[in-house]
Amino acid sequence: MKVTEIKPLNVAIDGMKSVRLFLAGSIEMGKAIEWQKEIVSYLKRAKFKNKKINEIIVCNPRRDNWDSSWKQEAKNPEFSKQVEWELENIEDSDIVAFFLQPGTSSPISLLELGIVARDCFRMVNRVVVLCPDGFHRKGNVDITAMMYDMNIAKNMKDFKLKIKSCIEDYNPKKTTKLK
Repeated sequence: MKVTEIKPLNVAIDGMKSVRLFLAGSIEMGKAIEWQKEIVSYLKRAKFKNKKINEIIVCNPRRDNWDSSWKQEAKNPEFSKQVEWELENIEDSDIVAFFLQPGTSSPISLLELGIVARDCFRMVNRVVVLCPDGFHRKGNVDITAMMYDMNIAKNMKDFKLKIKSCIEDYNPKKTTKLK
């Protein structure tokens, strides 16, 4: 299966047999591990049985040319483009995977979790959450994930397997996206 990774501000066109995965979660430069690379690498090696899809489009919001000096305000065009890219790709995604790393605050990831929870009834079994012990809002995340029937992973290995399972179970004809 073909795995195409896109990062801000790139665009990918969904094919008739593609599934779009958004990697939401801890990024905090200098604090968070680059877990997104691990997921993309895993997906490229994985064997999939689902013949209804032939491509996974992975939306990775970790921007290679991020400049931490950018003012985080709507009137800053670079910052605004980043946020718009993230929101548009979350809404266009078929599966959303959240990793909330202990030692990070990840306020944007928590905001995104709320956005996805809002429409989770349309995404049943297509949201995966890994929130290990030590994340400062683990209780809130766990309760939200349980209340909205999200897939809760126990560790990184389980996280990868649950993402793979969502891809395996994905049916492009029966899917309703967030929009």
